[in-house]
Amino acid sequence: MRVFVRNLRGEPLMPCSTRKARILLKEQKAIIVRYNPFTIQLSYTTGETTQETTLGIDLGAKHMGAAITSDEKVLGKAEIELRQDVKSNLETKKIYRRSRRNRKTRYRRSKFKYKTKRVYVEGKGKKKGGYRKISISFTSSRPKGWLPPSIQSRIDHTFHWIDTFYSFLPTCKLHIEVGKFDVQKMMNPDIQGKEYQEGDTFGYYDVRYFVFARDNYTCQVCKKKGGTLQTHHIIYRSHDGSHAASNLITVCTTCHTHENHQEGNILWKWMVEKKKTKRYQEGPFMNILRRRVFDQYSDAHITYGSITTPRRKELQLEKTHYNDAVAATGITNIKENTDHVLYIKQFRKKKRSLHEATARKGRKEKNITATRNEKNTKSVGAWHLNDKVCVFGQVGWISGFSGQSCYVKNIQGDYITVPGKSYKQMNLSRLELICHNNNWQFSVL
Repeated sequence: MRVFVRNLRGEPLMPCSTRKARILLKEQKAIIVRYNPFTIQLSYTTGETTQETTLGIDLGAKHMGAAITSDEKVLGKAEIELRQDVKSNLETKKIYRRSRRNRKTRYRRSKFKYKTKRVYVEGKGKKKGGYRKISISFTSSRPKGWLPPSIQSRIDHTFHWIDTFYSFLPTCKLHIEVGKFDVQKMMNPDIQGKEYQEGDTFGYYDVRYFVFARDNYTCQVCKKKGGTLQTHHIIYRSHDGSHAASNLITVCTTCHTHENHQEGNILWKWMVEKKKTKRYQEGPFMNILRRRVFDQYSDAHITYGSITTPRRKELQLEKTHYNDAVAATGITNIKENTDHVLYIKQFRKKKRSLHEATARKGRKEKNITATRNEKNTKSVGAWHLNDKVCVFGQVGWISGFSGQSCYVKNIQGDYITVPGKSYKQMNLSRLELICHNNNWQFSVL
């Protein structure tokens, strides 16, 4: 991965190699202004000779790729993982607030749902002059261009990283690959006319037969066709599972047994892991993102997958988001290609819930002493949340504290444990600090 360079005035210069950056820092001709992505600023005047660079962006619903090319050279590649937990976190918060309203606590009105205005109207009442006070609720309207928080979060972070990489490069051209999807045509290639106004289950006797057709009349456990088929609730009805098609899946009578419903077996695992059925959620999101890209980056060169895919195959690059970004730059021949890929992932740094849904393990009585701030321990001594550390030869990030111990996760989100042990707590004395981080994790793969 190349090192980004700025001049004395903070303006971007051409990226340099890591070797040249080490020499400049050792000779005190440059200072570090940013660790992730690594950026230095020169402390002497230069001729500021630059050449044209191209920033390629491959947009996606869960990941986005970025690549920097110049003069048939790939100077840098990156892959950014976008957050997918915003919706579930908001639903959890909603459940907490609802349950709290029903307990013996102060009244908490539903947030953002109503705007209340108190007025006086003529009539019998206790007020003098024959007027009584009433409350009228007006439903608040959403502003123009409003999007659900889960979608808005991904769009904001996508634009943030496009702007960040663009600001690092001099005389840069921006190339963005977008997607355009007709979801209904993906489900039914022969759809036309008024059929677009009909729902997924139109023409089926009920939802059950739609589920059979969606799963191609195949048992999703043994993968066999034929026999007697049944619709199984992924989230059991005893666990408040709905009758929606997204919660139904096709299972044959041989596999739909009492034993498979028990804890540890296949149907139980589906409920715990929240097995996903065939959905088309990414298509609508990419259509929304495409329109936002047109408005935000009107001067950018827009391309599509039908153009970049043949170009990527001509360059003999494997299918990845950052390689699609390389092809999106329009490069026709690669003389030099970096082997390093900067992997970027966002970290949820704070938990703002007022209380926990379930009692902590081992607690035998109600927790009436814990305060909100104690649930978000930001630091213990010199250690801070999301610090990048090295422990037992592995690189990870501090995800939480427990007294004088902490929890460390790797870039895949798995806990790093003591060799030969199964518990997750890690003594702080075992850690070796690499650098401090904010809400993003950076790893060079």
